[in-house]
Amino acid sequence: MKMTLNSVLAGAVALGLSATAGFAQDVTLRCQHFLSPKGSVPKFFMEGWAQKVEEESNGRIKVELYPAMQLGGKPPALYDQIRDGVIDCGWALPAYTPGRFPESEAFELPFMTSMSAEASSRAAWEFSEKYLMERMGDVRLLATHVHGPGVIHTKGDPLKSTADFAGLKLRGPSRQANALLETLGATPVGMPVPAFPEALSKGVVDGGVIPWEIVPPLKVHELADSHTQIGGDRALYNTFFIWAMNKDTYASLPDDLKAVIDANSGADTSAWAGRAMDQGDALGEELVAGTDNQIYTLDEAVVAELRAIGEAQTAAWIEEVTSKGLDGAGMVALAQELVAKYSDN
Repeated sequence: MKMTLNSVLAGAVALGLSATAGFAQDVTLRCQHFLSPKGSVPKFFMEGWAQKVEEESNGRIKVELYPAMQLGGKPPALYDQIRDGVIDCGWALPAYTPGRFPESEAFELPFMTSMSAEASSRAAWEFSEKYLMERMGDVRLLATHVHGPGVIHTKGDPLKSTADFAGLKLRGPSRQANALLETLGATPVGMPVPAFPEALSKGVVDGGVIPWEIVPPLKVHELADSHTQIGGDRALYNTFFIWAMNKDTYASLPDDLKAVIDANSGADTSAWAGRAMDQGDALGEELVAGTDNQIYTLDEAVVAELRAIGEAQTAAWIEEVTSKGLDGAGMVALAQELVAKYSDN
């Protein structure tokens, strides 16, 4: 059978179109988190990240954000949901599964992070590249970050001394924050942050530690009377977060779409998530300042007392994780070095 030039060209074009059609299949990423969409990270980071990925992929990647665990499960299950492919990507707190990701606790130690979530989040990513890629190797880390300086929100008067912590039931987000509260004489009550407002309103807790940014969406300013800030250049405590993707979902992408995800991962993306926290902190503090609630900043002498307690806790953590075969001293030293490095920039 003879084939004309036109028929050959037509066949080639058809094959080309077929190959292009197969290559350009749309991808939908279902990403879940536990906050209201009004939260700082969803509003100032996740929504922008989704838009940027969609634009840079020329619409071939669609990102769907599901707030408040709309796809099911509880906040502590998020890491496993990402790993198991229940969702394609998500935002998780390692601290919600205590003991599972011990390396991340280095950034949750007292007075480890600076007052800038953006700067400390750059440090967190660089730290993660050395110490967390293997531990979290069953997901694809896109960003790691922290929040801004934690604030102590309570009913009644603000806390003005270390003695004022004694006897209070205070919500804490992590093992290290809870250990600090316990050392100060408080009774720590661990719970995911969405449960805090109800616990406060029902008297289950007298207060708790959260950054300013999450106060407005949780309406904590309507339940608490006082807000105690930590002075100085380091945060009382912090919480470590990850933005991660299912490994099989990532592996299934064509190379050019992997490149889009890669371009929206890493140090700059981590800093972006931290910057979202800083933006939220400014708005949260401004909102509370416009109410009748008291905002109190601890005296330098009290902060110095707290820092001494924090140093003892850090030393105990180094001893604990070293006994489990981890480089506790090395992790603390690197975290301190990186926080200082990025705080100076």
